[in-house]
Amino acid sequence: MTQRLNYMQQSPDLFKKFLDFSTALKDSVIEQKIHDLIHIRASQINGCAFCLDMHVKEAKIHGESELRLYHVAIWRESNLFIPRERAALAWTEVLTKLPEGGVPDDVYERVRGQLSEKEISDLTFSIMAINAWNRASIAFKVVPGSADKAYGLDKAGL
Repeated sequence: MTQRLNYMQQSPDLFKKFLDFSTALKDSVIEQKIHDLIHIRASQINGCAFCLDMHVKEAKIHGESELRLYHVAIWRESNLFIPRERAALAWTEVLTKLPEGGVPDDVYERVRGQLSEKEISDLTFSIMAINAWNRASIAFKVVPGSADKAYGLDKAGL
């Protein structure tokens, strides 16, 4: 696969601002483990090879187990995720796929049962960001693993 264009070089000011936004999300009230899970799940749903590759490696570096990484795609059937993580994954799926008619009340209530309003708000911004990154990486065919050394992802040992 060959990358179509380097959007970071073509729009450096916009890229920097969006990167700053994404970096600010690390200071949200949502723990890193959940950020990793939702980045992986949204990237799976969207079929974003670059982001999926990146976020699996980040999660591994952050201490996530390989079995849980394998189970993200089947989180509903897996017993490896706690209710809080399940709520975050459900919220990720519904906001990534956006059903006709909007987010169902039962999904919101399930999420609200596990996360505070601030946490839901912060989580929503994180889901917005990963979906945007997915779209850019898919549009321009960013090659998986092409930024491993620059982002320190070679430390994942994958």
